[in-house]
Amino acid sequence: MQVKDIMVEPPTIDKSDTTSHALDVMEKKNTRRLLVTHDDKIMGILTMRNLTEELGTRKKGNKPASSLHVATAVSDGYIKVLSDTDIKDAVTLMKNKGKVIVVMDNDDILGWITPEVILKNYYFDGYAGEIMQKNPLKANPGERVIHIRHQMLENDIGRVPIVEDGKIVGIVTEKDIAKSMRAFRDLVSDNKQDSRIRNLIIEDIMTRGVKTVYTNTPTSDVVRMMIEENIGGVPVINLEDELVGIITRRNIIEGLAD
Repeated sequence: MQVKDIMVEPPTIDKSDTTSHALDVMEKKNTRRLLVTHDDKIMGILTMRNLTEELGTRKKGNKPASSLHVATAVSDGYIKVLSDTDIKDAVTLMKNKGKVIVVMDNDDILGWITPEVILKNYYFDGYAGEIMQKNPLKANPGERVIHIRHQMLENDIGRVPIVEDGKIVGIVTEKDIAKSMRAFRDLVSDNKQDSRIRNLIIEDIMTRGVKTVYTNTPTSDVVRMMIEENIGGVPVINLEDELVGIITRRNIIEGLAD
């Protein structure tokens, strides 16, 4: 199978668009990344992680998200391949480089392959406990959002389970943080933003009712849940409902490549 057999049309945004608009596009298209273009040329990739970093940085002062442009947050998180590239080679590239695959014909963009595309086109053997990240970063509801944002960026992770009294009570994702940072930039006056952001706690923005899986849940069932619920990662628990790991789309891609 070649990449042209499973590639999809990438959602795009122009480098001159605002980060606020980019967040709206991601929300509308249920995606965590956009292909950044200008005059039909690739400029890079914009991910939810890029927005989490951009909207939360003090380097931009207290400007509203509607005045920050995509060009300042774009990353080089992609690899160009030809349409006849074997999908196995593409998966290996994705695992080793940690980037998405953009299928090109000279300068023409034909499509792209993301972890979501791979998940929809493969059958996965094994169990969640075999490929999960053990001892994942976790937080409690009373911790400050700015602290967990820093931890997520430093550890290059997209979600953190929230635990209270040994049980999972929520999860915070890059999307939750990016949306909260945009709200502060757009709605809170300049002289109050810093103090308000410092006092924002995880309980204020976390998602409750978290989907979880067990260590003996088949990987195929985890993949099905991720696709149906459009979630990028799932906490893994044991029979006592204690957090023992987390499994993400990237973990599954790495398992497939290995």
